[in-house]
Amino acid sequence: MTRVAAVDCGTNSIRLLVADADPATGELVDLDRRMTIVRLGQGVDRTGRLAPEALTRTFAACREYAAIIKEHGAERLRFVATSASRDAENRDEFVRGVLDTLGVEPEVITGDQEAEFSFTGATKELAGSDHLPTPYLVVDIGGGSTEFVVGDDRVRAARSVDVGCVRMTERHLVRDGVVSDPPTGERIAAMRADIEAALDLAERTVPLREARTLVGLAGSVTTVSAIAQELPAYDSAAIHHSRVSHAKVREITEWLLRSTHAERAAVPSMHPGRVDVIGAGALVLLSIMERIGAEEVVVSEHDILDGIAHYAASEAR
Repeated sequence: MTRVAAVDCGTNSIRLLVADADPATGELVDLDRRMTIVRLGQGVDRTGRLAPEALTRTFAACREYAAIIKEHGAERLRFVATSASRDAENRDEFVRGVLDTLGVEPEVITGDQEAEFSFTGATKELAGSDHLPTPYLVVDIGGGSTEFVVGDDRVRAARSVDVGCVRMTERHLVRDGVVSDPPTGERIAAMRADIEAALDLAERTVPLREARTLVGLAGSVTTVSAIAQELPAYDSAAIHHSRVSHAKVREITEWLLRSTHAERAAVPSMHPGRVDVIGAGALVLLSIMERIGAEEVVVSEHDILDGIAHYAASEAR
């Protein structure tokens, strides 16, 4: 077993996994797994730059993670940065800050690389499962982008498109710095049109409708599952590999888009950092299910973070 640390820095959150990994079998034994909402992508869609306050929050989380990684004695650390830092003009400032704090340079990966990591993390433990037919469509709904990957034991096709819960919220649901509460039907329709255009783009290279099992990743999807199960608190074990029907996703999405900030914040399984962006994330999921005719989504807590750890372990051999 090799002790590895993996950091996934996305548009909305930064996450850490420290695990003992067996590169031969693909087994991961978690030692520490945590997430911090830092909203790195705050305003990037509008300004093209990472905001100073967003960088401050992110570097604070990096300092916390550095202490945890040192405590566990990880042999290898891999830090992957996704959508927001790809788009930003001042991403060099971000790279320098991470290097100074964690001692490694963040890999600002492409959308295709992001898709491959997500697919590996989500499906490695599903291999050989008789009750989940292939090919899989793995959908990772992030803050700034959504990755679509079709494959079985390997990736067949992948595409990243610029729709995510933060990007859609900021583009369509924020006016004068305030999130609509709740949004008008006109704003929801404009957001849906953006999502549909992105699905058209994804379908040019990824055969979305060939999938026989839809696997959904990341906070928007896991939160929808938690709401569907009426969990008294966020429970990763209950959420991992749960299944949510199309009808239930529609019901939850419609409620999220007509609810107020206070009503969403009162949901016991809702992370405070997702209260304002969960409606957009749920709408992305619903739109995908309707596009491909999926009757249900299989929800995975294992995603790009686990994929990063798998690759870090294989490189450490």
